Amino acid sequence: MTLFDCADQLALRVPTSCGRAGHCHECVVEVTRGLESLSPKSGDEAFLRGNYRLACQAFLLGEPSDVAFSLLRRSPKILTGSVSSGPVECDGRAGYGIAMDLGTTTVVLELVDLRTGATVYQSSFDNPQRFGGSDVMHRISYDGGPFRGELQKAIIGAVNGEIRELCRDLGIARREIVEAMVAGNSTMRDLFFGLDVQPIGQRPYKSITEARETTALEEPAHRLGILADPQARIMSPPLVASHVGADTSAALIAIGIESRREIVMLVDVGTNTEVVVGNSERMMAASCPAGPAFEGGLVRYGMPGGDGAIESAEFAGGSLEYRVIGGGEPRGICGSGLIDILAELRRHEQMTPKGVFSAKRREIAVAPAFGITLSREDASNLAQAKAANFCGQAIVMRKFGVTPKGISKLYLAGGFANYVNVRNAIGIGFLAPVPEERIAKIGNASLQGAKELLLSERKRKLAETIVRRIEHVELETQPDFFDLFVEGCQFKPMPSGD
Repeated sequence: MTLFDCADQLALRVPTSCGRAGHCHECVVEVTRGLESLSPKSGDEAFLRGNYRLACQAFLLGEPSDVAFSLLRRSPKILTGSVSSGPVECDGRAGYGIAMDLGTTTVVLELVDLRTGATVYQSSFDNPQRFGGSDVMHRISYDGGPFRGELQKAIIGAVNGEIRELCRDLGIARREIVEAMVAGNSTMRDLFFGLDVQPIGQRPYKSITEARETTALEEPAHRLGILADPQARIMSPPLVASHVGADTSAALIAIGIESRREIVMLVDVGTNTEVVVGNSERMMAASCPAGPAFEGGLVRYGMPGGDGAIESAEFAGGSLEYRVIGGGEPRGICGSGLIDILAELRRHEQMTPKGVFSAKRREIAVAPAFGITLSREDASNLAQAKAANFCGQAIVMRKFGVTPKGISKLYLAGGFANYVNVRNAIGIGFLAPVPEERIAKIGNASLQGAKELLLSERKRKLAETIVRRIEHVELETQPDFFDLFVEGCQFKPMPSGD
């Protein structure tokens, strides 16, 4: 009996396109208990490290109850809301197109009717490349080893699985999909297109496309193995620079930066957070390697924002009261819930700014009936992730010459950012202290921008113009970067600069 057989009994949907023969490498699972109760890895599993296995190749040596595992491709809470700067331009082409936000942790895609610009299908799933590491630097390292190409194979297989499902649900043929626009950070995008990502992982941290006339990409679907019309154009917006990728240029299209006269700030929160400050005349941008702590990694009970995740919390009557996505029993804590918990611990003096719990406790009970806690180690990992966001916002504003109160609008974009309690985020220094009435949650701006670029040739040209105006700021080269990072590790508000 294999783990795939166990999944069948549990009615879990494990992806496969090779009939469970071990060749497609789509059925990767993470074994969370009982690794020693499984057969040794087969040759088809040589590309996997640690506790990852192919469900079709991992045979049980004992009872099913001896082993626990989780899918790499789960369906998180879909962020459907997004904000456009105006009516969506549509060139009115025939057929369907795919707009995709390719995140390090989560992937969201929309099927768009190219004639009308209407979205006819939307789905999201966890990025299945997790076996190569939880952040871009680990994935760059993995792809530079003996199994180069496996990360591309994993994401292409996942996207094809979604295409099969949407074609079946909508009753359309794959050949009707004639275009796609893929927005992602530099590493995720280049991996998707099968490019060498090693230069992004070492100084000067640049994509190989930065040596070309344009960093935008276009390939026919058949060359990438995408299940669409073989000659379908698979495109990507241009990068900004270094780790500030095509997702940022797409987000700037979504907020209409080309028409902004006042100074605005875009903060696209994720495993890699991007910060842009400026207006139509002048822009500065930086990438903050925040890591996966606020997206389900490095925190013992952390998880993405899906069913069972604690998404908000507050103290009431001496204990934490929380709300769970889906309304059932809690299984973990997602990013918005973690921010609330940290802010509440500070507000009620149960944690110092340096993350030390009161009464010398090593952990705080969050949902005691379900064994969910927050430990000192968790708080330390969250502090470092928060510090990266802190430094990115503080340094870019300082370089631009503006204080938080001088920001006319802070656009907060990204997965869990849409659900964050802004006051709590400002209270622990996760966000700059811009007056709350000036903060706008704009949803998945990268996806919205990808859709607008998919539909309009004019906006594709506009994106090229915009990225050429942006000055890239390398955070780690600032003389006081380390001092700022140490300050940012404390759970307290960012200085207002007044």
